[in-house]
Amino acid sequence: MSPNPLHHPTPSPRRQLLLAGLALACSPSWAQTATKSANTACPAFLQHRFDRLQDEKPQDLCQYAGRVLLVVNTASFCGFTSQYKDLEALHARYRDQGLVVLGFPSNDFGQQEPGSNQAIADFCENTFGVRFPMFVKSHVVGEDANPLFKQLASATGERPRWNFHKYLISRDGREVKSHGSATQPNNPKFLKDLDRFLSTKS
Repeated sequence: MSPNPLHHPTPSPRRQLLLAGLALACSPSWAQTATKSANTACPAFLQHRFDRLQDEKPQDLCQYAGRVLLVVNTASFCGFTSQYKDLEALHARYRDQGLVVLGFPSNDFGQQEPGSNQAIADFCENTFGVRFPMFVKSHVVGEDANPLFKQLASATGERPRWNFHKYLISRDGREVKSHGSATQPNNPKFLKDLDRFLSTKS
């Protein structure tokens, strides 16, 4: 008896499970759920990539998810440039508790960061021993501001008015505190916000 070309044998239970899994993986709802889960693990503030200052290699900020972040726009020839020393000390002191300082050089204020990325990197390392992550020079205000600073200004209602403005971001990315350029990294009010963020688990 010749086989019926319209007849398909019933797949084995193992094959049925495999087919069901493939169907689920390819469904739009599964893809949306996976994307939502990934976005939840990485707060919106961190869903960016910036080139590292030293070698201009792209860095995904999602690598800092779950950390308390201190985002600072910096400049090499500013009255506040000595804050580099205190920022590095802060980074070293609280790193094991989950703090990461992120530096963003900018020439937006007073033309006080005119050099190349390599010149900035050399200055920061040789003058202040900076080890915390820094990224290539970018705008932090105006239409051409990098997307992270646009988000931070929108979230706090405060944009940088000068070099060394500080944004402190909680571990889950749901709270941001803004501190102006004149606020030193060892300012009691700033340290109070930092301690609160560090003591809160994501």
